[in-house]
Amino acid sequence: MRIAIGLSGGVDSSVAACILKKQGHDVIAMFMQNWHNTAGTLRGDCPWKDDLDIARLVARKLDIPFHSVDLSEIYRKNVVDYMFSEYEKGRTPNPDVLCNREIKFDAFLNEAVKLGADFVATGHYCRKLEKNVDGKTIYSLLAGTDKNKDQSYFLCQLSQFQLAKALFPVGDITKPEVRRIAAEQNLPTAERKDSQGICFVGKVDLPVFLQQQLSAKQGNIVEILPDYYEKSHQNISNNTVEQLAKPYIYRPNSGKKIGLHNGAHFFTIGQRKGINIGGRNEPLFVIGIDVATNTLYVGEGFNHQGLFRKALFIAENEIHYIRTDLSMHTGDERDYSVRIRYRQPLQKAKLVRLQEGLYIVFDEPQRGITSGQFAAWYDGDELVGSGVIS
Repeated sequence: MRIAIGLSGGVDSSVAACILKKQGHDVIAMFMQNWHNTAGTLRGDCPWKDDLDIARLVARKLDIPFHSVDLSEIYRKNVVDYMFSEYEKGRTPNPDVLCNREIKFDAFLNEAVKLGADFVATGHYCRKLEKNVDGKTIYSLLAGTDKNKDQSYFLCQLSQFQLAKALFPVGDITKPEVRRIAAEQNLPTAERKDSQGICFVGKVDLPVFLQQQLSAKQGNIVEILPDYYEKSHQNISNNTVEQLAKPYIYRPNSGKKIGLHNGAHFFTIGQRKGINIGGRNEPLFVIGIDVATNTLYVGEGFNHQGLFRKALFIAENEIHYIRTDLSMHTGDERDYSVRIRYRQPLQKAKLVRLQEGLYIVFDEPQRGITSGQFAAWYDGDELVGSGVIS
């Protein structure tokens, strides 16, 4: 069986390649170059030339063929341009989820097939299970054995076809074991630090990075006081899913102007850094973004009501199922565990499918529900589906 391993220059993909080689597969290494522009990136983080050199050294050490492919044009169109567009609308996208759906298991998969590969493998900490359902082969995406490193959330938009072609060799082992194997095999990545930041771009100063396409524009910072919610009757006592899922609505006259910012589209809900207003008993957090008026709404304190919502909504055309056989239909209600960001502990929730889309109602109010991010729902260890938060 010929398997193309996405060799990134990191320890996880290096050990994944090592495992596949020891299992006797015909392994070929492929390095993806997806980004050239260094504007806004922080020096020393994820330099692709260093990654390329180290990936080549790993392939040489394992005695497997090495190939490099430039996917930067499709990455720019399908990931980065989408990211700029979402920020411009005052939403917060997740480029890593898009990178997996559009690049690693699509464009990269196509390049691997050209080299005769039957499967593509990555160093993701997750697992795949194959089962027979009503005479049809169904593939399940499961959380990684190492719960501290589980990366299933980042793959929440994969299709059955993509999952059928995917392998995750380190999904059944822990990160310390990966490090041990790398050291034992004298791999060049054994002690290399994990990469951080945007997939294939690296760690960035986000406002500087976004200013490649989005202009800085001064606007008002308006503070919303706790009593606003009682006065405006916006509280979580509303008992319909539609009402519970509605974001809080603020106007420039909803609170008091306390400062200026350089562009509402550079911020995200729940953000603390960059507001630059001190002298408070507790920190200020972003609780609302209005790009139409370029107004940033903030609230004081970790427990400010504006940071919490009981429910969220996913539009009908944004609902995605990995387990297509478990798709919900209008009127269906199911209990699942849900996360709205990577590393968030799973939260108990009820999913309600109505004609216009899917409502997720949590047992407990959730902090920092953010438009543009992905909500993913699980049945135990299995990731069943996901969708973009409206």
